[in-house]
Amino acid sequence: MFVDTHSHLTDLKYINDIEDVVKKSNQVGVKYIITSGFDLDSSKKAFEFARYHENVYASIGIYPEYAETLTELKLKELENLANDKKVVAIGEIGLQFSTGEENKEQQINAFLKQIELAYKLKLPIVIHCRDAIGTMVEILKKNKEKLIYGGTMHCFNGSKEMANEIIKLGLYISVGGVSTFKNASNLKEVLKAVPLEKVLLETDCPYLAPQPYRGERNAPYYIPTIAENLANLKNLTVEHVGEITTNNAIKLFNLEKDNGT
Repeated sequence: MFVDTHSHLTDLKYINDIEDVVKKSNQVGVKYIITSGFDLDSSKKAFEFARYHENVYASIGIYPEYAETLTELKLKELENLANDKKVVAIGEIGLQFSTGEENKEQQINAFLKQIELAYKLKLPIVIHCRDAIGTMVEILKKNKEKLIYGGTMHCFNGSKEMANEIIKLGLYISVGGVSTFKNASNLKEVLKAVPLEKVLLETDCPYLAPQPYRGERNAPYYIPTIAENLANLKNLTVEHVGEITTNNAIKLFNLEKDNGT
């Protein structure tokens, strides 16, 4: 059994066959899927999709690229959505300093406001970080008391040292298709060292399909391929990787709260 902790099922690339994608994913052992928003509109779509699919949940938030759009009104709309049991996290939120021309202060402000929202709602956060890991870790350390409900570093691709810093903060490392790429030798070494009890699986679909499907449309039914790669790296069985990472996801996102677990 597996969990895809980060996907984008409302992307237009699935417009013709999304129900088949969800069904096929279930058939290969993906019990739960979390579909993520990146702005208010996509967050609403993720929420609506999750409401009508029993095994799908939503994470909602404003991505750093859209940080300037986060008004108090939109923050309130996110809060209203997040009061529903189908919303299990605030994200993806974070920082992206890849061009050098970003309004970094706006990004940091939006990130902090959404960390505060997650804390208020007792929800974990899903963090996007690109070319900003130093600033990211500094912010997280300064706000450690607001991370008591946990979170995950989505699509982690950093060093062992940064992975350790993230884990020390009580957060998880989330890995997807990139970990299977031939040129991902550094990430593979990191994953060998990170305790499996702090790892989550994701696809970030429709992007970043794993080998040997690289370049194709990604989907949650490729999670077993990502799990198999991780199992090989850690000399474990796929079943064990599935069991531990699924338990990690259920615990972090409280996916079986209706069952009293």
